[in-house]
Amino acid sequence: MWWRSLQGQMMLAIAAALLVAQGLSAWFIWHEVHERQVATLINGAAMRLMDDTIRPASDASDVHYARALPPVGHPDESYRLPHGLHVHLDATSPEQPGDRHLTELETALRDTLVAQGEMPGPLLVVQRDADRDPLLHPALPELRVRFRLPDDKPLPPLVLAAGRRSDGTWVTVRSFNPSNDAAVLLRLLRQTLLTYVLLVGVVALILRRITRPLRALTARLERFAAAPAVDDPLPPQGPADIRALIVAHNAMEARLSALLDEKDVMLGAIGHDLKTPLATLRVRIEAVEDDGERARMAATIEEINRSLDDILSLARVGRPSDPIEANELSALVADIVGEYEDMGDDVTMVEAARLVAPVRATWLRRALRNLVSNALRYGQRARVTLARDARWAVLTVEDDGPGIPEDAIGRMMEPFTRLDPSRNTGTGGAGLGLTLARAIADQHGGSLNLANRRENGCVVGLRATLRLPLA
Repeated sequence: MWWRSLQGQMMLAIAAALLVAQGLSAWFIWHEVHERQVATLINGAAMRLMDDTIRPASDASDVHYARALPPVGHPDESYRLPHGLHVHLDATSPEQPGDRHLTELETALRDTLVAQGEMPGPLLVVQRDADRDPLLHPALPELRVRFRLPDDKPLPPLVLAAGRRSDGTWVTVRSFNPSNDAAVLLRLLRQTLLTYVLLVGVVALILRRITRPLRALTARLERFAAAPAVDDPLPPQGPADIRALIVAHNAMEARLSALLDEKDVMLGAIGHDLKTPLATLRVRIEAVEDDGERARMAATIEEINRSLDDILSLARVGRPSDPIEANELSALVADIVGEYEDMGDDVTMVEAARLVAPVRATWLRRALRNLVSNALRYGQRARVTLARDARWAVLTVEDDGPGIPEDAIGRMMEPFTRLDPSRNTGTGGAGLGLTLARAIADQHGGSLNLANRRENGCVVGLRATLRLPLA
């Protein structure tokens, strides 16, 4: 989902801002062009209405308008009428049924005349279809040729601005509507889209340059979190602040790796220094004559050894030495179940789907042994199930023990946590088995969940569910 990334969100924000800015700019340009065209129309009409020299045209000129038209191919390509058609003197009002009054233009025309010191009488500004105008109708063929309009395309709307003189006649100024909104809007739309695409493209390139090193840094952090091993330092790139961030990350990664190496050396030393005297002590207790006392001492030493192994394994689980390899999970689970069956333990495999997953086999065996041992210790038997759930392998271990109080389930996977009396100290263990199993599941990108099994509202055992990704 690219829109959730930094680059995606910045692109969306900038694109939205540019769209609003370009839209407002286009609207202001269109409004300015429209206002200028309206002002041209009003000022031209006002000048004609104030011209007292206009006289009625002869019948001949009324009949032969086409002689006043400029020749075809004239350089003036605008929709301009010749004088004989542009200004006309009528005995009565030129208004006809179907005309649409332009009140705003009437007001603007009146204000213009008043500003020129005129006291206008009745004024009229209407819009009509040019094909319906009686004065233009005879000249329509010549006008279409002049304006290069095909027969199926109508002439632009006609605006009539008329004012009545003191003698009762009306001066009518005909003009084609100069505000060709469709053409103006189309040009502005093309211009806006072109500018928008160019700006967004440039911004996308800039953001790509900024976010590329961030993506590389994110991938490096993910690799380090999965396997804290020091590779070659990530080369600084991008803007100065991101380069500084990469340099700081390289220094932090090197320091963390050094600390982890020191921890591994320390754990190795601790394991050696503790196991050597424990082995010596194990030999010396053979001299104890009381068999019962010797057995108790040996059991204590073995418990210390197991706890020490668990502690060292838990500390090293974040830096495993064995690689991740594709393994047949059903075969791995069957091997573990067979080990317990050979020792006479009540462990059964209920279901085992054939699944292959990338795992560290040694660590997964350790996690499964811990779960099975935990089930045997507290529930006397264990039932193992391996199934598939979409892209997950689901490994389930169930027992018939007393379960865990609901408010304590979350704490049971914390280190050195044991529960009494349902998980009493007589059963042994240092409280690290579930913690280690959860850490191994997390290392593989999976999870470990505990839940009580219930029948008829009563707890009849515990279910441990280990989920691992199949790819």
